[in-house]
Amino acid sequence: MTEDIVFYHNPQSRSGMVHWMLEEAGVPYRVVPIDFAKGEHKTPSFLALNPMGKLPTITHRGVVVTETAAIIAYIADLVPEKGFAPKPGDALRGAYYRWLFFGAGCIEPALIDKMMKRPEVERKSSVGWGSYEDVVATLKTTLAKGPYLLGETFSAADVYVGSEIRWAMMFGAPGFKGEKVFDDYLARMATRPVVQRLLAAAA
Repeated sequence: MTEDIVFYHNPQSRSGMVHWMLEEAGVPYRVVPIDFAKGEHKTPSFLALNPMGKLPTITHRGVVVTETAAIIAYIADLVPEKGFAPKPGDALRGAYYRWLFFGAGCIEPALIDKMMKRPEVERKSSVGWGSYEDVVATLKTTLAKGPYLLGETFSAADVYVGSEIRWAMMFGAPGFKGEKVFDDYLARMATRPVVQRLLAAAA
């Protein structure tokens, strides 16, 4: 890489997931703090980067990347030698994409629906994630085979999905808190030096 990633960050946002991935990757980056209380995410200069006015957002080599899963995948691809993303042609590449998009397309909307107590739709097939119960059951079945989403291989998908599971458990989302399969999964994540370092810094 010829220049640092510029990382627009507020720790009380989804950009915390990207922070974890940046540290795992060990790539050079520069943090630009964004203060929500001051409306810095809605300034003309920031909206020129991300018209949604949301975090996470990064810029690198003149390119803007938004959306948590996309940023995490982008960073993983910057350091192919570290193995955070299976290489194209690898049999695990499909599963890797599956779980990144499952996190964005199923876990997050299902969690938000449940936590905000939105009324359930009459036809599960009308929403991309089916149902909250199906999402939780799918995660439990996969992680029961463990130790990671790709079996024995830790990947960038675990950064994203693991962060979402941690969030769900922190807020007592039904089906997550107190479930051994999720407790064990997060316990494995907690042994990673980067996670320990970030948690210590936040304490």
